[in-house]
Amino acid sequence: MAVLTGLEPAKVFQYFEEICAIPHGSYNTKPISDYCARFAEEHGLRYIQDEFNNVIIFKDGTAGYENSAPVILQGHVDMVCEKESDCTIDFEKDGLTLILDEDAGAISAQGTTLGGDDGIAVAYALALLDSDSIPHPPLEVVLTTDEEVGMLGAAAMDCSPLQGRIMLNMDSEDEGYLLVSCAGGATAIARIPVTRATANGFKVTMTINKLKGGHSGVEIHKGRANANQLMGRTLNELRKVVPFQLLSVNGGLKDNAIPRESVAEILIDAPQKAALQAFVAKWQSVYSAEYITTDPDVTLSISAGEAGTFKVMDSQTKRRVIASLVNLPGGVQRMSADIEGLVQTSLNMGILTTSDGEVAMHFAVRSSVSSEKEELLSRVECLIEMLGGTVERYGDYPAWEYNHDSKLRDLMIKIFEKLYWRKPVVQALHAGVECGLFAGKLPGLDCVSFGPDMSDIHTPQESLNIASVERTWKYLLEILKRLN
Repeated sequence: MAVLTGLEPAKVFQYFEEICAIPHGSYNTKPISDYCARFAEEHGLRYIQDEFNNVIIFKDGTAGYENSAPVILQGHVDMVCEKESDCTIDFEKDGLTLILDEDAGAISAQGTTLGGDDGIAVAYALALLDSDSIPHPPLEVVLTTDEEVGMLGAAAMDCSPLQGRIMLNMDSEDEGYLLVSCAGGATAIARIPVTRATANGFKVTMTINKLKGGHSGVEIHKGRANANQLMGRTLNELRKVVPFQLLSVNGGLKDNAIPRESVAEILIDAPQKAALQAFVAKWQSVYSAEYITTDPDVTLSISAGEAGTFKVMDSQTKRRVIASLVNLPGGVQRMSADIEGLVQTSLNMGILTTSDGEVAMHFAVRSSVSSEKEELLSRVECLIEMLGGTVERYGDYPAWEYNHDSKLRDLMIKIFEKLYWRKPVVQALHAGVECGLFAGKLPGLDCVSFGPDMSDIHTPQESLNIASVERTWKYLLEILKRLN
C-alpha cells in the first residue's frame, strides 16, 4: 500500500513515492532513467535519453503560451546512498522504505537517506508533464545523472537540443531561499602505496562513530567532526603510548558527505590490552568535550579480535598513512570577505579505503574562486607526493557566477512576496549545483535554484517537509503562469 496517498499535491507525492521505489544511487541511474523515458513514451511526449542516462523531456506550451519562450525545468535523478550501520538495504537492488510522520509533517526513510535531494525535483517535473490543466510555456525538462559525484551527467550532456534560456533549477533545500550563485569544485583521490609485512599479535578493531555527518557543501561550516580525520588523530596519539601495527583504515561512503564513521584494524601485543583500553577511555573523554555541541554522541570504541599472524603495513607505510590523515587539510579553508557567512573554499575527506596495495582518500574540493581551488588541490598533491603517493583529479565543474541583470530572479522575488508576504533570501551557496555547468553551455542563461524544506540531507536522518512541498509547488506554478 502506498505510504504517501492522501498527501497534497497528490501527483507530486505519487511520483515521489514511485521514484523512491526505484534504486537510484549515483552510478546506478539506468533504472530511474528508463523510468523517466517510459513516462515520456506513455504520455506521448518527445524525449531524448543519452548514453549517460540523462533524459530531456519536451512539452508544448498550453493555450495562450504556445509562443512563449521555452522554460527549462532541471533536477538530478541520483541520490546519495547513506545508511545506518545496522540497515540491511542493498542500494543497488532495493527501493527505500518510506516513513510518514504526520505529527512532524515530514517524510523520511527507514535507516537510510531519503533522496529528497533531488527526487522531489523529478516528482515536480513529472507532475507538471502529467497535467493538461496547468498553464505553462513550452517546457524542456532536463533530468541529469550522477550530480552527487561530480555533476558527471550535466558535464557530459549535449545541450544543443535545448532552446530555453530560462532555467528553474529545483535542487535547493531551504524554502524561501533563492540561490543565484555557487562554488565550483572537483574530486581528488589521494593514494598512498602500501607495502606489507608479516606480524604476530592480537587484532583489535577501533571504531569512531555516531557523528552527525552532513552535506560537505551546505554543512561544512558547522564544525562537525570528520570521522576519517579524527581516526588519523587517534592513531597518531596512540602510537605515542601503545606500540601497534596497522592493517587497514576505512571510513565514509561518499566524498560529498561528511563521514560519520571510520574503522581501523590494528595489531597489538596481548600485554598492551590494558594500556589500549585506558587510551580509549581518555580520548573518548577528550572527544566528548571537544565536540559536545557539534557531535555530542561521538563514540570511540574497540572490539577484540583473534590472535594470529597477519599481513600488516610495514612501519614506513604506517607512518606515511598516519601522516597523511593528520596533515592533509580538511573543512573550511577560507570564508568569503564579500558575503558574510559564506564559505569560500573547503575540502572534505569523504571516503577512506584500504586495499592490499594502497590506502585511498577521496576529497570533495570546493571554492567560488578558481585559483583557490587550484591552490588547495596543489597542497594535497604536494603533501601526498612527498609521502610517496599520487593524486588523481576528475569531475571539475565551474563556479556559477552572480548575474546582476537577472529578470528571472526579479520576477521570482516579486511572486514570492505576493504569495508569502515576506521577502525571500537571495543567496550564494558553497555547495555545488549544476547551474554553473549549464550557464557555460547555454550562453545568456538566466537561472535561479529553489526548492522545499529538507533537513539532514546526505544522512539517514534526512527528512522532507510536507507542507513546504505543497507551498513550493504553488510557487512553481505561479512562476510558470507569469512566464508568458
